[in-house]
Parts: sequence; structure tokens; C-alpha cells
Amino acid sequence: MDTIHASVLLDEVVQGLLLKDGGRYLDCTCGLGGHSEAILEGCGPTGRLLAIDRDPDAIQLARGRLAHFGDRAEIVEGNFSDVRTYAEATDMVPLDGVVADLGVSSLQLDDAKRGFSFMREGPLDMRMGPKVGATAAEMLEELDVKDLIRILRDFGEVNRPRQVAEAVMSARDEGRLNTTAELAEVIERAIGGRKTTPIHPATRAFQAIRIAVNRELEELEKLLEVLSELVAPGGRVAIISFHSLEDRLVKQAFGDPAPEPQPFKLPVEPERVLGPWEAVTKKPIVPSAKEVASNPRSRSAKLRVAIRRGPEGA
Repeated sequence: MDTIHASVLLDEVVQGLLLKDGGRYLDCTCGLGGHSEAILEGCGPTGRLLAIDRDPDAIQLARGRLAHFGDRAEIVEGNFSDVRTYAEATDMVPLDGVVADLGVSSLQLDDAKRGFSFMREGPLDMRMGPKVGATAAEMLEELDVKDLIRILRDFGEVNRPRQVAEAVMSARDEGRLNTTAELAEVIERAIGGRKTTPIHPATRAFQAIRIAVNRELEELEKLLEVLSELVAPGGRVAIISFHSLEDRLVKQAFGDPAPEPQPFKLPVEPERVLGPWEAVTKKPIVPSAKEVASNPRSRSAKLRVAIRRGPEGA
């Protein structure tokens, strides 16, 4: 298992959570269970963990990996936006710590049938839960050019989003958009090939389409809205993002609300308003050069950690 998956920023997550004996922890994105295993090893013989994942293939492997922890580990299939339901059903509230690794796992990227990667030809699927929701092909069939431009621009910061969107729509209408390789070729031609960067021109577009297919930003927003109600005062949350929009949402959630505007020219200092979180990491933690060398897919990871404040921001 270790040959196909390396948990990103594993030591940094464990250090950030300050694991305690007998604690109750949540892994929102279990994957192959790397972060979950480290948490269970660090929270003593009575500590418990709830893990959530959309992918039944990952869950099967993670259950094997965590089997020796017995009933200390509970793994459920579902979306982490429904975390309240799962946490309450398993008597895990209040939580002492939460981790979420928002990246796509190597298990998904390396399986051509899942359609995440243009490096391996496969169907245009891209669903993290392989039986839930519309595939990338089905989504592209329903979109118009304006919708696809917005997805490419907002979720992928794609160069020439209009040209790419129009090329993709033309290929779709002509029946030339059936596999990941065909989509990648259309995008590369629309952008103009790789002249100044080693990064494939389709990289950002595939990311944008994947984010749209899985509603990843909506899922994250829902998670961030409810976490403060589930984590105990003093509890910690560690979130790893791989996209600037994800990192921005996490940073905003871990910050304090802006003060209310004061009457014009009134010499009164705005009252500081404290949010439910106190950021531990003012700037995100990024992988070391050593980790990036051993796991290139970690290069864009950013970790933010925050502590749940007590009543009235205490």
C-alpha cells in the first residue's frame, strides 16, 4: 500500500493536532488511511476515530489497514459535508481534532478507469464516489460555453478559457470527446502546446472539471460551516488544500470576522470580534523539499491548523 500512496504532510498534521490519550478524532477524507492510522497510533488505547470517504475502493483498503485498531476505528462511506450526521450517529461529539486532506488520492489518479488523469487513457468520469452523481462526460454534455468558461476560469485559472471551452464544445458536438486522452488533446491544441512550461496544458482544465463534477468547493464550505459546532473548545482542526480557492476558504474560516463599520468620523475604535477559531498557522505549512522529491504530488499542498475557541472567544 505504501508504494501507491503517501500521506501528505503526515508529521505536520500529527504535530498540529496535539493528539491526546482518549481523544475523539475525525478524518474527513480517509483515503487509504494514512492520516487515520497516525492519529489512532497517537491518541492512546482508548482514543477513537471516525473516518469518512466517498470512494468504496479506498474504504475497503483503509479498513484492512486499520483493522488492528478494532472498534476504535469507524469508517463510513459518504460526503464530509454530512459530517454532523455521521459524528452524532457514532457518538463522537464533541470532537478533539479533525483532519481533512482535500487532494485526490494516488489510488484515484493511477486508475485509468476513474478518468482523473490525462496520463492514462480512460473514460471521462472523475467522480470521487464512482456511483454518485454525473460523470465528467455527462456534465460536459449538459453545459453551454458560458458555463464551461466559468468553470475553467474560476476553478482552474486556465489560460484562454474561452478558446478552450469552445474547442471542447465543438469536439463534444462532433463526437470527439469520449476519453481523457481526447479531452487532453483538444485542450492542448486550444492552448497552444507546451512551449514555456513542463506542466501539461490540460492540467488546470482537468482540475477545474474535476472540482465541478465533485462539487468540491460546496462540500468544503458546508464542512467549514458546521465544524465549530462539533469540535470541543481547545480542539484542533488541520486542513490540507491543493487549490488557491480551497486555501482561501479555509483561511477565511479560521480568521476573525471583520468589525462592524462605525459611524463616519466618530473617534471610536471598532470593537474586535472573535470568531470560533484561532489560527495556529498564520501562514500555511508547505511540504519540505525532501517530501516533494519523494512525492511530487505534494508540491502544491498547503496545511492550515486552528484551535477551537471557548465560549465568547475565550
